[in-house]
Amino acid sequence: MSHYVIDIRSDTVSQPTAEMRQAMFVAEVGDDVYGEDPTVNALEQKTAKLFEKEAGLFVPSGTMGNLLACMVHCHQRGSEAIVGDLSHIYLYEQGGAAHIAGVQLATIPNKVDGTFCLEALRRKVRLEDDHEPITSLIVVENTHNICGGKVIPLEWLDKLAELVNDDKQLQPYGKRIALHMDGARVFNAAAALQVPVARIARDFDSVNICLSKGLSAPVGSVLVGSEAFIRQGRRLRKA
Repeated sequence: MSHYVIDIRSDTVSQPTAEMRQAMFVAEVGDDVYGEDPTVNALEQKTAKLFEKEAGLFVPSGTMGNLLACMVHCHQRGSEAIVGDLSHIYLYEQGGAAHIAGVQLATIPNKVDGTFCLEALRRKVRLEDDHEPITSLIVVENTHNICGGKVIPLEWLDKLAELVNDDKQLQPYGKRIALHMDGARVFNAAAALQVPVARIARDFDSVNICLSKGLSAPVGSVLVGSEAFIRQGRRLRKA
């Protein structure tokens, strides 16, 4: 009798298909630091195109992708990022935003659906008091792992973008607060909502996508955003 074991510890235990292994075997490679790895270049360009962003950056892990986003968006010392209290970036990334990037994470309670109260978010933002850090970034996780893989509703994402883009009290210096999506499993959200990933990430300045979960790649993530954002992220990747 045959026995089959299904491993449901995590979607990170997914294995590459035979076709993927063959593609890796025959892949044309080069030095990525010099921009001479055509396979990495193609991956970055394809991912950026899928999300309708200007550029992409391959990184070894989603944790590094989120860390780079914090470092670029919160480059001014004394900055903070607002994150959900059940978010991966807060619970499971060793406090890297603080001890590597020098960025304080301010938490806001996640609701059971993975969102958080936008009015509470508005009250949480700190911009002008010389005693306080400056809110430079808001991070949303989609889908939300600890909340049970919940898909963040498009309507809520639209309201978040409207708040950040249109509320002038949140732009005292004429610059809006940046939005980053921890989209480690964002393709799950796209499948559930039956919309392109570009629609989900439309109003976000940057998105981190994990390749080693449901997509079955052995390792890696891609960070996407503007040309200027990725140029700075590429530099910081060497740090």
